[in-house]
Amino acid sequence: MYYMRGEIHQQPEIIGNIVANERKAVAEAASEILKRNVSFIVIAARGTSDHAAIYGKYLLEIANGFPVGLADPSVFTLYKSKLQMDQSLVIGISQSGEAADVAEYLEQSRQFGALTLGITNERGSTITKIADHVIFCNAGKEYGVAATKTYTSTLAALYMLSAFLNRDESRLDKLLACAEAMRTVLSIEDYIAMKAERYRYMRKGHVISRGLNLCTALETALKMAETSYVALRAYSAADFLHGPIAAVDEGEPCFICAPPGRAFKAMLDVTHRLKDIGAENVILSSEEEILSLARTPVKIDIKVDEELSPLVYIIPGQLLSYYLAITRGHNPDRPRGLSKVTITK
Repeated sequence: MYYMRGEIHQQPEIIGNIVANERKAVAEAASEILKRNVSFIVIAARGTSDHAAIYGKYLLEIANGFPVGLADPSVFTLYKSKLQMDQSLVIGISQSGEAADVAEYLEQSRQFGALTLGITNERGSTITKIADHVIFCNAGKEYGVAATKTYTSTLAALYMLSAFLNRDESRLDKLLACAEAMRTVLSIEDYIAMKAERYRYMRKGHVISRGLNLCTALETALKMAETSYVALRAYSAADFLHGPIAAVDEGEPCFICAPPGRAFKAMLDVTHRLKDIGAENVILSSEEEILSLARTPVKIDIKVDEELSPLVYIIPGQLLSYYLAITRGHNPDRPRGLSKVTITK
């Protein structure tokens, strides 16, 4: 048994932990953000944390009306630029709390007048000593190199921040209900394990979603790259139609994340196009209309608010990555060339 599988299964419980333990910290951060009259948010992150940042960008723009940008840490770390940050909130996300470029971005932003917030799983880590406010993931020690539970707990932290910025604590009940939806999805583990064998010799493919679940496509592709060494490319369905779809070969696997919501019609349209090409569609959805277009349907037999669907829909991607690694004879806990803390500047 590998750590990664156990950590995937811990995720629903961790959602309850973060709601119980971080309510005060999130409320205090949100109160100061509103008091400071912040007009712009920047999120600094790398790797899996950057995918969480993309979720945060969509969520804080859609639900809270803040313009949000994704930081390029090199602006500070390599180019030593000076930015006008006095009306900004800068959120730094690092599961380990030791991402050097994220820490420096927070530090420089503070010097240029920004309010800063760190999201991390590690107490006493570097970013906790820099940021004005900190939200902890409450995920416990994560032994697998490929992040799973720290990813979904970071999404939960961002969702809590969004709720408190709207002064709507009732949304926390939806987050707790989402934990139950995650448990339901974990029940299809045996089906996913069985289907992983079909993709044992996969060399390339695409992962596609749109809107709030673009992060799910990106994170699923990363998990497969980390654990199974498969060179998948992730796209927004809109970007995919602006060129990359031309490179899809007949029989090529295309992993499609299509929960119900505002993005569903776009996902249905691109899936019809892929079926016409002859792609091998692996479809994650609760909706029979799109599942009928799949070579490998993965039915998510529960519906959840689109804002929370990334917490639920990443679980099949994590499980598929895990079982694909096992099927290919790899250790999912110890990917080649990777370590738990990656230092970049």
